Amino acid sequence: MGIVNINETLFVSMTNISQTANITLYNVCISAPPHILSDGIWGGHTTERGPLKSSFPVFLLQIILIYGTTRTLHFPMKMLGFPVLISQMMAGLILGSFVPIFEEYKRMLFPYGSQDTLASITTIGFVFFLFETGVKMDFDMIGHSGKKGWIISLFGVITSLIVGGISRSSEFFSVFNGSISEANVILIGHNTTSFAVIVSLLNDLKLLNSELGRLALSCALVGDVISNLIVTVISSIANNSYGIPLGVRLGCLFAISLFILLVYRPAMFWVIEHTPEGKEVKDIYINIVIGILFCLCWLSGVLERGPVFLPFIFGLATPEGSPLGSTLIKRIHLLGIKLFLPIFMTTCTMKVESLDIFDFTPSSSTTLKIALFVFVFGYVVRMVASLVSSLFFNVPLKDAISLALILNCKGVVEVTMYSTALDRNDIQSRTYSIIIMIMMVLICITHLLVKRMYDPSRKYVGFQKRNMFSLKPDSELKILVCIHKQHHISPIIKVIDLCYPTIENPIIVDALHLIELAGRSSPIFISHKKKKVVSLNLNDSYSDTVVLNFKLYENDKQGAAIVNPYTAISPLNLMHEDVCHLALDKVSSIMILPFHKKWSSDGKVIEYDDNNIRSLNCKVLEKSPCSVGILVSRMNVHSSNLRLGLVFLGGKDDREALCLANRAACDSSIELVIYHILDKNLDEKDKENLETALDKAVLKESKLEHSSKGNIVTFKEIEVEGGSQTLDVLRQMVDEHDFIIVGRRHGVNSPQTSGLEEWSEFPELGSIGDYLASSDLDSKTSVLVVQQQQLCL
Repeated sequence: MGIVNINETLFVSMTNISQTANITLYNVCISAPPHILSDGIWGGHTTERGPLKSSFPVFLLQIILIYGTTRTLHFPMKMLGFPVLISQMMAGLILGSFVPIFEEYKRMLFPYGSQDTLASITTIGFVFFLFETGVKMDFDMIGHSGKKGWIISLFGVITSLIVGGISRSSEFFSVFNGSISEANVILIGHNTTSFAVIVSLLNDLKLLNSELGRLALSCALVGDVISNLIVTVISSIANNSYGIPLGVRLGCLFAISLFILLVYRPAMFWVIEHTPEGKEVKDIYINIVIGILFCLCWLSGVLERGPVFLPFIFGLATPEGSPLGSTLIKRIHLLGIKLFLPIFMTTCTMKVESLDIFDFTPSSSTTLKIALFVFVFGYVVRMVASLVSSLFFNVPLKDAISLALILNCKGVVEVTMYSTALDRNDIQSRTYSIIIMIMMVLICITHLLVKRMYDPSRKYVGFQKRNMFSLKPDSELKILVCIHKQHHISPIIKVIDLCYPTIENPIIVDALHLIELAGRSSPIFISHKKKKVVSLNLNDSYSDTVVLNFKLYENDKQGAAIVNPYTAISPLNLMHEDVCHLALDKVSSIMILPFHKKWSSDGKVIEYDDNNIRSLNCKVLEKSPCSVGILVSRMNVHSSNLRLGLVFLGGKDDREALCLANRAACDSSIELVIYHILDKNLDEKDKENLETALDKAVLKESKLEHSSKGNIVTFKEIEVEGGSQTLDVLRQMVDEHDFIIVGRRHGVNSPQTSGLEEWSEFPELGSIGDYLASSDLDSKTSVLVVQQQQLCL
């Protein structure tokens, strides 16, 4: 360090003792107790306790500056597709010495003596991050990760370590000036797999519950446990602080781990059992858990030179999900993860020194060799190992490359590991700067390449016809129904009944209960058909009410309906992936989704409104591999004879709706009326086009079929001029029917609906469905809006 000005520190006085080429020694004088609070801007003129000479004002100013810089950078970086971590690290480069601008102001805002305070307090964010990572991980998933996850993780870690170990004998290590310790730090650091980093990456890429995402989580889960064990053992071996022998340190870590797993974890299950359903865990238990966490951090510092293993294993032993895990995360996430952790990452990156890329001196050549060593042995080797092991399991090449990129992406954990190594002088400042810069480049490359190479929605593109209109007469009908809340069950079952299941023509129903992911990282998909016993404990089965209701329905139908219940626990913004994947896997012809609003019994008051459900419905309509029906339920009392109406204007969606109405009309208790609404001014040219001819053909076929079977079906042709007359027809219909089926007809312009699109509140229902679902209509009639599968031909 060069000459330091006393005004650039928090010290009272400084005296230069000695100075060499690289080191300058000072004798400093500090206040005891230290100046924490200042005397204000004006009071600081007469005392030593000015704002920039007091710890707390400086700390607040640093937080404001770092947070403001990070958020400012994140706005353009987010538009380019880069994660928030890059913005945090770029803020560190700008505020540190890497970008040589405003040096005088930087020294004033980050004076010597303040860095320790900033780093110590914000390290709490990293501790909470490790703990939250463990809490969100499903403890039981470690033993159920599957052979594929274990082999890919182990092969990637072991191969890279072996190749790195063999390379020790080469002259490549001469670039570290004989420092085997520095090379070990790089090899171990680039061989770590952080589950939290992978989860964050997959969440940013919206791949968390995709097929590739689930495989990556399985591999990361195994890799994280292995990495933590390796880092803990090596850190304990290298640590000689406090004079504690190696055997005693490892023994203490093992004993504490056993206590956490055998005493703490069962105790937390006891707390959960004594917490009333739907209530949060008492504050006393939350405070005890956080208190134990801080005690373990202190023990980690003594035994393993840093809070890594014990906070992580403590979080892993904490039961995930509601009520304990979700409550803990709610308490610590905002302060620790949202505020302190980003600031901690910025302070770590502020240690990066400026590198002159145009310097061609011998030292520059050494820098280039270090960068090459980091890239080859720390990244490329493991990348190739992960790719080869993925291809061994017949993973497609593009998916295998994407998986290898994801598993080798670095983040918070690795940056913290290298920063700690720099503070302990295990690596040089020049090496640290190179590693951080390479890491930032690789994070950006990973995000861009994976987004380009892997698109989870491509498999939903429809080339195979999966809709009711294309079904052969004797084909089995497969329906996927989605449930969010308990009040969705009865209306959904009524729609299943409309499909007229019989023993001769049974239908297969896949019932999917969707639950928001909370208090855990890994999405969960449960097939209740494979479970021998359906538990009545909500914390175990997640969907007892849904499963039991559909089981009862299946028993009542006595072979006419086969029900397969499932539960999907996933993030709200990725929930549509579970729906579409199940529909694709089960070759469903149509899926039924509940509308996001629920009306009171009189149909006038909205009792429930969830925009998350609406967002899900819109995404499913866009990507669905089969036909989709959105159910607007207002039916509370089911009469013995259901008065069913079908609005038919023409088009593929209306033809799909007609197929569903035809099946319903086979039930003798249903009275079907088909309203064929025509344009009064339709010219001869429009009457002869292919769509109109196909509409006439399906209507004619429907008449012949119902007349031959003796079904109670009425056909009405109504001519209208413009959308206003169509609304008059609809207003009369709602009073005469209990249930109405309409086609969505999204993007279809016709004279019968002219002007209605401008007043549409919910485009996902189409103009006709939107009007029938409107609260202004004062109706008790339920509506099913049908969209036929969107084929890509």
